[in-house]
Amino acid sequence: MKKVISFLKPYRFLIWVALILMFLELVVELIQPLLLAKIIDDGILARDLNVVIKWGLLMLGLSFIAFISGIINSFYAADVSQSTGYDIRSSLYKKIQTFSFSSLERFATSSLITRMTNDVTQIQNTIFMGLRIMLRAPLVVLGGTGMILTVNLKIGVIFLLTIPFIMVLLIWVVKKGRGFFSQVQEKLDGVNHILRENLIGIRLIKAFVRRKHEGERFSLRNKELMERTVTALRLMEIAMPLLLLLMNVAIIAVLWFGNISIQTGGVQVGEVVAIVNYATRITAAFTIFSMIIVVFSRARASAERISEVLEMEDPIIFKEPLVRRTLKSGKIEFRNVSFRYANSEESVLENISFKVESGQTVAILGATGSGKSSLFQLIPRLYDVEQGEILIDDQPINEIEESELRPHIGYVPQEALLFSGTIKENIAWGKDNSSTEEIINAVKDAQIYETISSLPNAFDTKIGQKGINLSGGQKQRLSIARALIRKPMILLLDDSTSALDVKTEARFIDALSDYSCTMLIITQKLSTATKADYILLLDEGKLIASGEHQLLLNESSLYRKLYYSQFREEVKPHA
Repeated sequence: MKKVISFLKPYRFLIWVALILMFLELVVELIQPLLLAKIIDDGILARDLNVVIKWGLLMLGLSFIAFISGIINSFYAADVSQSTGYDIRSSLYKKIQTFSFSSLERFATSSLITRMTNDVTQIQNTIFMGLRIMLRAPLVVLGGTGMILTVNLKIGVIFLLTIPFIMVLLIWVVKKGRGFFSQVQEKLDGVNHILRENLIGIRLIKAFVRRKHEGERFSLRNKELMERTVTALRLMEIAMPLLLLLMNVAIIAVLWFGNISIQTGGVQVGEVVAIVNYATRITAAFTIFSMIIVVFSRARASAERISEVLEMEDPIIFKEPLVRRTLKSGKIEFRNVSFRYANSEESVLENISFKVESGQTVAILGATGSGKSSLFQLIPRLYDVEQGEILIDDQPINEIEESELRPHIGYVPQEALLFSGTIKENIAWGKDNSSTEEIINAVKDAQIYETISSLPNAFDTKIGQKGINLSGGQKQRLSIARALIRKPMILLLDDSTSALDVKTEARFIDALSDYSCTMLIITQKLSTATKADYILLLDEGKLIASGEHQLLLNESSLYRKLYYSQFREEVKPHA
């Protein structure tokens, strides 16, 4: 909660202005019953019209001042709430962008979206209501009670006896409500998760005729959200009638004893009216306590969820080294590297050691789940190794700053991901201020220039969500062009030619020879692997063989098996 409250500091002046205006409204509200008592006792009962006019005009003037104060207060309250929400969302976005993959795994994508949208909205609503209503309501209760005691102490004590019972009830409701609304937000995460999956996979759902199945999954999560929300709101709705019952009993007691006091001459009619007026205002304040409790409970739960993200310590931290490391050649070395994911007990990579000299091309082969993609993700330090170390240009990777390491790496993931926008914008995304010439050269080397040129709008063609209006091969080649435009020192291609035909892939591999970079290629195609300087063969997270094509053909039975299965020919090992 403290972390979220800290976002209010830049707006302290606006908050004070809003609070002062709210206090001005409150003062007017607390003075009016006294003026009303004055009008009744000194004006109406005394039949003095001048007193009625005098104090009536004063009440009207004060009401106008309170009206203007309320409008300005609403303006500043809205400004503070929206500005704070903007700052929180920006901080959340920046924090998430710094997360390593291991940190991202702790939060579902749907949960992060909920925290940046729904949870921030809850905070915004609470800030606005806090400056406009939430703080005013308890002050009306306290101020009104104090004024009742000032008007007539004996009758005020009767009213005061109900306050402790009300406070105990409110504290209990707030405590219970906090837990309930935390669960509501978690259920909302679940609904968003199912919804996100369905929207992304809508074509697959239709193709497999699984609409009913997915509808049942969504209905189940939606029902859980509804039931949990109903449970939380039911608590609030039960609490309010109890509060109002206590308040009404107190008002009846005030009227009863007030009538007796009027008859005995111990109190004036105007004083009883003032006390009843204060009691009515206090009752009105309690009627919005239900809403206040709901908003506050949800806001507290949301604040804790937001703070969980903002305060999370990432295991991968790029610290500025004592000596600034500079990359020059792109040499890579793995020394006894082992790695496992945070939520797994089994290692994905075990004791991996190899060297890649600057400018060399290395092909990485292995069955699905052998650890190829995990190995790639260690090089730009998207994950940290569990044991061993990785060196780039003979420098430990954990001593190289992020600003020096990642800009020198071109990474093409296994699943081509494109962003909404034009083809040109997607390619230029790989390098700031890239020129038209650089973009054209990149797409030519990625073997997609002719395809782009044939489109009606060429490079200005709009790409659908996740590149839905492009084929798999086209998306892969655009993803490759985005990496090539960086002129990287290290190029990582994660099975990124799988959708290319043999001729297109051959032309692409030939074009890569013009790039003076260290290149690692994950591939299932032996035709690609044989063109590499040497090959790494992984199996169940272990490096079982490495070397040039002919050496592996002679010495590795698994490699020979792969080779035979793809080329369908007898290859006898050299003596």
